[in-house]
Amino acid sequence: MADFRTELGIGVRIRLARRARGFRTTADLAEAIPGGNVTEAILENIESGRKADISVSQLLNIARGLNVPVSMLLAPMGAPDSALDLPNLSADFDGMSAAEFDCWLSATPASTYRPRHASERSDIALLNSLRELGTLRRELNRLRIVLASQKASGDPDLIGANADVEKRINRIAKDAADVAALLATAGLTNIEETPRV
Repeated sequence: MADFRTELGIGVRIRLARRARGFRTTADLAEAIPGGNVTEAILENIESGRKADISVSQLLNIARGLNVPVSMLLAPMGAPDSALDLPNLSADFDGMSAAEFDCWLSATPASTYRPRHASERSDIALLNSLRELGTLRRELNRLRIVLASQKASGDPDLIGANADVEKRINRIAKDAADVAALLATAGLTNIEETPRV
């Protein structure tokens, strides 16, 4: 069986991903996608190549239904040097490889894609700061759970470990506050000071 990650054509990639994920028919996949904007007929038309213009919501619903990263459907990511093969794109995408497209789509810094404008570089930096804040907050939540469970155990041997975890919590909370302050200087003021646990 061909690998959807290396095939050319979005319809072919979706068909092969559907089969690889255990959906025998387009009807099976359509049933697994709530909302009704991806029907069996739409999937059949996409897979056969008769429907080249897929709405963003349809594409995201298909990717979510298949549990596949959307970039895997949009480009032949298993062959990263292959040319981007999406129909109806502007000439700005000509010559862009699958890997470059993925880096552009995900705003990955220090990648094969090079931003063309300072504003784009700034937006990429902003997105990466938001990702860093999310990572810090997830680690902060994880450490708070660890500390709570260690304290709940009542084990006196964990007193030193608890102090170490508390130090890490304080350091990460400070780092998260610093990143949030940096983001506020960029105009993002709706960022919570304290993340939810």
